[in-house]
Amino acid sequence: MINNLETYQKLGQQNVDEALKMFGEWNKVGARSPSKLTDFTRRSFEDGAATVEKLLRAKSLDQTVEIQSDFAKRTFDGYIHELSKVGGIYAQLLKDSYEPIEQALQNSAQRK
Repeated sequence: MINNLETYQKLGQQNVDEALKMFGEWNKVGARSPSKLTDFTRRSFEDGAATVEKLLRAKSLDQTVEIQSDFAKRTFDGYIHELSKVGGIYAQLLKDSYEPIEQALQNSAQRK
């Protein structure tokens, strides 16, 4: 009976340790994501302000359309690039979070 109790305590401690590792990984991403999004927002705002300045200096309708088209392309490309970076961060988070669970399942299967 004492051996079973010790086994359950050990298993419980391992589960707590693995959960703490997962929360640590989530915390890392939580710290990175806002700063990346803030940087992206700042760059987008600066690009938008520079584009407005260019538009105010435009001499023709063709030049205005070209400036707007370039801005739209840069904005779309930047947004897609940023989304892929954030998606990569969260994909890595899921992978890193699953590793302790996978290891615990493997350890559990080996004990049986």
